[in-house]
Amino acid sequence: MTPIQPQIESRLASAEPDVEVLLAEVVGGSTLRVFIDHPDGVTLALCERVTMLLNDLREHYTLEVSSPGSRRPLTKPAHFRRFVGRRARVRTRTPRPRMRRGASPAQVRSFTGELLAASEDEVTLAADGDVIAIPYSEIRRSNLLED
Repeated sequence: MTPIQPQIESRLASAEPDVEVLLAEVVGGSTLRVFIDHPDGVTLALCERVTMLLNDLREHYTLEVSSPGSRRPLTKPAHFRRFVGRRARVRTRTPRPRMRRGASPAQVRSFTGELLAASEDEVTLAADGDVIAIPYSEIRRSNLLED
């Protein structure tokens, strides 16, 4: 989760309590990208309402508010738990060892595979014939992949 995300979640909680902020990130230093979800789906009208609630942030950023799409970001344990059984890509902050059949271990930052489990501390992924547990604190970015 990025530092600005809790601030945005707090601001939306009272005005749009059913809106879930999936990811809020500053891109390129000048664009604030906010991915939202809603039990009834994300409409253009909902994106417009959220944009108006965050209007003051437009003094510092170009603001983009949108639905997550098929490559939905995963940022919280509940997100990972909801999609256990689906394919995801998890990118880590630092390289981690990955065993490869018939080769020496490699240091990699990106793992793609099936989400097996998600506890409060880590996500478990089946990737490249191996089972990998990655603590949330080590995840830089993660998203679902299309089936």
